[in-house]
Parts: sequence; structure tokens; C-alpha cells
Amino acid sequence: MKHVRLFTPSLFLGLVHVCLVQANYAPYFFDNGARSTNGNMALLSLSEDTPVGTHVYTLNGTDPEGDPVTYGLTYEAGSRCYFSVDKNLGNVTLIEELDREKEDEIEVIVSISDGLSTVSEKVRILVMDANDESPEFINTPYIVQVPENAPSGSSIFKIEAVDKDTGSGGSITYFLQNIHANKFTIDRHSGVLRIKTGVTLDYEKSRTHFVIVVAKDGGGKLRGDNKVFSATTTVTVNVEDVQDTPPMFIGTPYYGYVYEDTLAGSEVLTVVALDGDRGKPNSIYYCIVNGSEGSFKISNTTGAISVIKSPNQLKKEVYELKVQASEVSQEGDVSVDAFAVVTIRVVDLNNHPPTFYGENGPQNRFELTMYEHPPEGEILRGLKITVNDSDQGANAKFNLRLVGPGGIFRVVPQTVLNEAQVTIIVENSAAIDYEKFKVLTFKLLAIEVNTPEKFSSTADVVIHLLDTNDNVPKFSSDYYIARIPENSPGGSNVVAVTATDPDSGLWGEVKYSIYGTGADLFLIHPSTGIIYTQPWAVLDAEVNSKYNFYVKAEDTDGKYSLAEVFITVLDVNDHSPEFNENIQEKTMIIGSPVKIEAIDQDAEEPNNIVDYSIMQADPANVFDIDQSTGEIKLKSYIRSLDIIHNITKNKDCIWSVVVQAKDRGSPSFSTTAVLKIDITEETLQKGPMAAFLMQTKDNPMKALGVLAGVMGIMVLITIMISTAMFWRNKRSNKIMPVRRIIKKRRTPQSRTIRMEWLKFKRPSNAAEKFVVEDDAKSLHNENSNNNIQVAPVPPTAPSPPPPPTLAPRGDAQGWQVPTVSGSLTPKFINKQLKKRGHGSAHNALVSELKMKFEKRKAAIGEPHI
Repeated sequence: MKHVRLFTPSLFLGLVHVCLVQANYAPYFFDNGARSTNGNMALLSLSEDTPVGTHVYTLNGTDPEGDPVTYGLTYEAGSRCYFSVDKNLGNVTLIEELDREKEDEIEVIVSISDGLSTVSEKVRILVMDANDESPEFINTPYIVQVPENAPSGSSIFKIEAVDKDTGSGGSITYFLQNIHANKFTIDRHSGVLRIKTGVTLDYEKSRTHFVIVVAKDGGGKLRGDNKVFSATTTVTVNVEDVQDTPPMFIGTPYYGYVYEDTLAGSEVLTVVALDGDRGKPNSIYYCIVNGSEGSFKISNTTGAISVIKSPNQLKKEVYELKVQASEVSQEGDVSVDAFAVVTIRVVDLNNHPPTFYGENGPQNRFELTMYEHPPEGEILRGLKITVNDSDQGANAKFNLRLVGPGGIFRVVPQTVLNEAQVTIIVENSAAIDYEKFKVLTFKLLAIEVNTPEKFSSTADVVIHLLDTNDNVPKFSSDYYIARIPENSPGGSNVVAVTATDPDSGLWGEVKYSIYGTGADLFLIHPSTGIIYTQPWAVLDAEVNSKYNFYVKAEDTDGKYSLAEVFITVLDVNDHSPEFNENIQEKTMIIGSPVKIEAIDQDAEEPNNIVDYSIMQADPANVFDIDQSTGEIKLKSYIRSLDIIHNITKNKDCIWSVVVQAKDRGSPSFSTTAVLKIDITEETLQKGPMAAFLMQTKDNPMKALGVLAGVMGIMVLITIMISTAMFWRNKRSNKIMPVRRIIKKRRTPQSRTIRMEWLKFKRPSNAAEKFVVEDDAKSLHNENSNNNIQVAPVPPTAPSPPPPPTLAPRGDAQGWQVPTVSGSLTPKFINKQLKKRGHGSAHNALVSELKMKFEKRKAAIGEPHI
């Protein structure tokens, strides 16, 4: 309650004190619901993995009078304090780690106060689960006893694990590690462990199995990440033995001795038999079947054999007793049996050393002949060695030892009582090698153990080894690399291969051979391994520079090994550079180079690298040549024909140049050629005929072929038209007169070069198809050939007109075009060319070409066509 004092003036004589009392209302929390982050913390839920120090809530309330409020948190006595609060702001902070598995609800007393009144509420905070717990196996350790005859697929144990988490984090599945190598399987949900289907247990093979079981939870959120926890445990499965194996004697063979001072009833030796089922063995019952002759007895339970007569009453020196061992079950039933032979020798006192015996009596040297590399564990049956000490008891106990190269043989037994058959067994087959030892010598030593005299004896064991074909011929290298010059004559040695076979005799002889696709040019000496070329072989690095094939080294038994041979044919500079065929003449346009090319057929550099040079030119100092490419061009100062005319008086501008092509081999080879270069200027006129002319200057056969084709087509057309007209006139019985009509063609646009060798006439009737024009103007034609006269031959009616005959005059000269490979002299038909109005450049070019042809023809005496 709040108390307020009010003082007021009064007209009364005295001062009146009035106390007014006003009502005060308590503060309260806001209730914002279960999912609110501010209010009174009622029904607040927090995950147990919330980190310490996290702001988890804000207390929020008010005072009806508007006074400031403060907040508080308290806990019941004995409770842990999980939260702290800022009393002014109401911020609640987690200060203690939560663990749902220990405490899933937290009771907190929250309070709000305005300074006068305090309101407290008890709220319950729920702790939500997070996957923070791993599965735990209960009732460990797991040890299971399973009889070995348990059927496959049967359940043998149930494994149980728990996870304190809830939801998927608390669900558990089971599985086994190394499931494929395991004899067991487990139900992933129930945890029942079973023997795998088709698998049986065997006590005699494995008495204990260790099975690793993994329990894994279903996973869940932990601090924002999805976590899966697992745990492992080991189940020890002990296999229990059942009665399924007969008894067996141990320590066989058995030898016993009765000494000359042995008393009747003394124990000679004890035989021991054990039940084959070692887990729960039955007791053994012993008895002597035969061989005792009333002189020995055996304990039915212990197997101890005793002599029941004095030694001087024993009639035989050696007794062989057949002893039987039987199993007796717990019910007293006698089951399966086992037998052993016990040899008992009657001996005297210790007055004899150990002695070695052969088949014919005492012997101190034993010899054996055997093949090398016998199997390990094999007994040397050719050695019939027996060792004996005629004394009795401890005096007859001695050790056997083999003295010599160690690790090759071992002797059995190593300890002997009285007498034993000595067995020598192979331990290291690889060391018994004829190539290392022809003879192996050992000392067989027998020395008494427990006697003061330490009597001993030795015997020599000599083993003579016989060779076997146990080695394969082996090359000195897996591959051989050889080089041979290509100019080597047939039968030249290339390389020698070597293979060795350490075996003796014929087995050590090696025969060589070669095979493979690359071996055709080579032979190998079968004994020496020298590889040489065939007598007729011609090696050529330009054809094939690499050969490889296999060589085989084989012994007489067919054992072999292979090696690979790589032969490189070394290139020799045996080819000269050769110019191609069209190098005789070249036409050079000023400003453009001409190129020559020579090819060297050698296979490798630098033998096939060609350098070019000008050896001689007439006149000189006109041309340059590129050493590498063979391009020939004019000196830089020569830019027109006028400059060339100033250099030489030869107006036809033809140079003879001696060029050389030289390779870089050692020794070097070279080839020279005379090249005639015709220098011209590029014409200004353009056109198909000029282009054709320039193209055929260096290829006369092309021009000749085109001309022959045109002529053939014209003759064919003439024959066809004449034949058609003949049949037409025959039907009409009329003979049409031949009329000569010459029609002037239109002058086409200017071309670079125009050559009219033939003129086609449009016939006036069907009888006249082809007429050769005879015009006086053609006496001066484009090519300045004024000596061609052609007489037309008209067709005769009514017979089919023959093709026009070509009758050139005997003094007619041919039109010639200079080229690289020679001169072209086309054959003119009997038709004159009409004079055309071409430019001076065109006429000059034609005249120049004509002049060159005539000079060349006169020089070589070429007949005109």
C-alpha cells in the first residue's frame, strides 16, 4: 500500500493532519502463449543441446500504476539453477547444461515486483530431446556356448542395446562387422544372433569365434547437424565339443627297453591315447591285443606297460605288442578303437656306445645318389640307417644331430631311446642344387645324454647329386639394340646375343633362332648367337630404317626364353639431289620469282636437306636465289625490260643459269642443271585467251590437247551434218547448189590475246555446213603468219560430203609458244584468220613469241607441222 500525506492550510486555529489512503495494484506477467519468447516462461520448451550462455527467453510484465518492475528467478531447495535473469530487462540466460536423460522438466519460480508488491509464479520448462546419446549394450560381456553340431540357421543368442534418446535417435538397428568372413548373422531389429545358413561349426578347426556387433541409432539433430551414433561390442562364441572323433595315439612309434637288471613288474613305457574330441573327452580303455606272449601287461586306465617276468626269462630280444585304445562313454559304453604297435627290446647295461647300422650290419659311411631339387619334406629313402644303443634305460638314451651345411636336411628323431630308424628329411629344396654342389657331405652324430661316459659315434652321409634340366636359358639382357649402316653388304654382322644355361650336358647347350615380321632380312648363328644380314639383303634407310624381332634361346628339352632385338638402319648419304622434270625452262614475270626444286631421297637430316646456289649465269649479276627454298628472283634494281636491255644485247631476254642443288651430308653430293629463264613484263590486257596463252607457255602439251579436241569435234559435227543432208536430198531427189556466203562476225570486246584459227560459216542450205573463209585480209593475221594457204573442198552431191581436206603448203611455218619443257608447234587447218584491231602490246607479245619459237626450232632442227 502507498501512503501519501497531504498538508493544506486551514482557517481553524490549529493545524489538522489528514491521512489519505489510496489502493495499490500488484504487477503481473503478460501471457503470450506457449510459443512466445516473452512473458512468464510458462510452457517454455528448450532443446537439451542449447549452448550455455544462450539468451532463451525474456520475462515481460507490467504494473497497473505504471511503476517500473523488476524480475527474479528462484528454485526450490535442492534444485539445480539452470537460468539467470537480468532483473531490469527480464532477459533469461541458460547458465547450466541441459540433459533430458537426467531431467526432462525444470521447475522455476518467476517473480515480478513493482517495489511494493511481488507476484511469483511456478512455471514448468520442458527439456526437449536431442540425439546426444549413443546406444549402450546391456548385460555385457557376451559369452555364448554353442555345441559344434548346432544346425545352421539356428539362433544362439540375443543381443540387446538401449539408447536413452527418444524418437529416431532412440531406435536401434544391429549389424555385424566383416559379414562376409563371418559364420554368423544377426537380425537387424531384434538383435538375435544366428548361425549363417549353410555354415556349420567345427570344434576341431576353431574353438572360439569373436563376433563384433554394431548397434546404430536412427540419427537425429544435435546442435544443428544430423548425427548418427553407434556402439560396438564383441560376442565370444565358444564352440562346445561333441563326440564325433575317434581316439588317437600320440608319440608314436613306441619303443621300450627291458634291461638285464630290470625287476619283474617294472614299468617299461607308457602309451598315451587321447579322445579326438578335446572339449569333453571320454576316458580311454587300454588293452594288449597280441604280441605279449605272457611277458607284458598294460594298465587299462593309464596305458603303462610293465614286464611281468624277469629279463632272463624273456625268450625274445624284441617284442612287438599290439595295443588297443577304446573310448568309454560316461554311461560305460565302449565305442570306437585305435591301435598302435609297441616295440620292446631287451638290453643289457651301459657298456656299448650308440652304433649305426646299415642293411648289412654296423656301418659308418652311408652314400646316396639322388636328383637335385627333391620336394621339401621328402624322406631320403635310399638311406637305410638304424641307430642302436645296446644298453638299457637311461644309458641307452642319446641325441642325434646332423653336422654339415645348415638348413638343408633335418634328422628325425632327434632323441632316441635304445634304437631308432634314422630318417633324413629335405628341408630346403632350392639349396640342393647340382650347379652349386656336386656332392653334399654330412656327419651323423649320436651322443648319449645322461651318462657320465657320454658315449658317441659318427657316420658319414655322402649324397651324390644328379643334374636335372631345371634351368631355362637366360639372355644377358631382355632386349638388344643395334645399329648398322645402310650401305653394309649382305652377310654383315649386326649384333651378338648371349644366353647361358647352367645345366650340364646336352641340357646346357643353347640353340638360337629368330622370328618375327621384322626378321626377314636377318639370320642368326644357332650356336654363337651372332645376328647378321642375309647374303642377298639390301638395307635402305629410305625404305625402312627400323627393324625389330625376337630371338629365342632354347635347350634340348624345349625350355626357352626370349629377348627382343631393335635394329636401326643408319642413313648414309647415298643419294644426290634430283631436280624435277620441268626445270629446263622457266618464264619469269618481272617482280615475281620462279622456283626450282630438288629432292634428296636420303632418309635423315642433314643428308636430305638441300641448299641451292647459282653457279653461273650469262650475263652475271642479274639473279638472286634463296638458299633454302630455291626461289630465283631478279636483283632489286631490275624493275623493267628496259633495264635488262641495257645489261645485255640479247633482246629476247633469255638467260641461261647454271643452278646447283647440294645436300648437307658427309660427303656431300650435288647436282647442277641449266635453267633457261625467259623474262617478260606483265601485260596490261586481260582476258580468257591471254590467260590461256600465259598458262600454256610452260605446258605445250596442254595447248596441243585443246587444239586436237576442238578439231575432232569440228570433224564429227561436219560428218553428222553432211550425212543428214545426204539423206534429205535423197528423199527429195534434188541437188542443191553450193553457195559461198561469207558473213562477217561482230567484233567482240577487246581481249588480251585473240587467236582465230578456224571460222565457222552458217550454211546457206543443208548441203553446205562448213566453209573455210578465204579473205585477203587474213594475209596479215594476228600471229603474222602470212604463208598459210587453204583450198576449200566443197561436198559432192548426191553422195555424202566428205570432211574438208586440210592441205597446208609445204613452206608454211607453225605458230610457236615458248614453254619450260620445250616448244609447242600447233597444226593449223586450212583457214585464214581475220585481222583484228588489237593493241600494240598484244601484237608485240605475239611477235616476240613467234620469234622465239622460230629460233628454237631452227636450233634443234624441229620439223614444222
